[in-house]
Amino acid sequence: MTVTTDKKTEDDQPTAADTVDDVETTEPGTDEAGSPAQPAPTRRRRALLAAVIAVFVVLTAVSGVLGWQLWQSHQVTQAGQQARDAAVSYAQVLTSIDSDKVDENFDQVLAGATGEFKDMYSESSVQLRQLLIDNKATAHGVVVESAVQSADANKVVVLLFVDQSVANASVPDPRLDRSRIKMTMEKVDGQWRAAKVELP
Repeated sequence: MTVTTDKKTEDDQPTAADTVDDVETTEPGTDEAGSPAQPAPTRRRRALLAAVIAVFVVLTAVSGVLGWQLWQSHQVTQAGQQARDAAVSYAQVLTSIDSDKVDENFDQVLAGATGEFKDMYSESSVQLRQLLIDNKATAHGVVVESAVQSADANKVVVLLFVDQSVANASVPDPRLDRSRIKMTMEKVDGQWRAAKVELP
């Protein structure tokens, strides 16, 4: 009687080479189609870098625009302050007169004027000069309040409240006149000058 067993001999056992052949493998660094594949962490790093660069570009553009607007606003504010200071000084020159120094007063007025106002004052100064001398007129103006109504880099409108004491040969005791002046200042050759003077 012959006994058979299911036990396989060592020759029947699959070898390591057989196991490798039976398993479908993919080369490291390639996808199923055989083309190079990017590891997931590398793709994420590149996407993050691109996002950071995009945010940086946007922030740089925004900060540039805001910086330009801030600079322009500063320029206008500075122009307004400078024109206001010049208008205050000029208003006091304009509203002060000494009949003994008429020519000197007129020269100061014309030096601070430009455009329309300078032309008008030049035309009327001859008659005004003789009138002031004949009446021995004197006046002294003081700006009590001032404010910028509107401004840009080269043109500023200033409102001024002026107290002016006036005396002449007929009325030797000074009387006080209060007036409101609207003065348009323009920047000419780096200096603020009065281009228009109104008594609203």
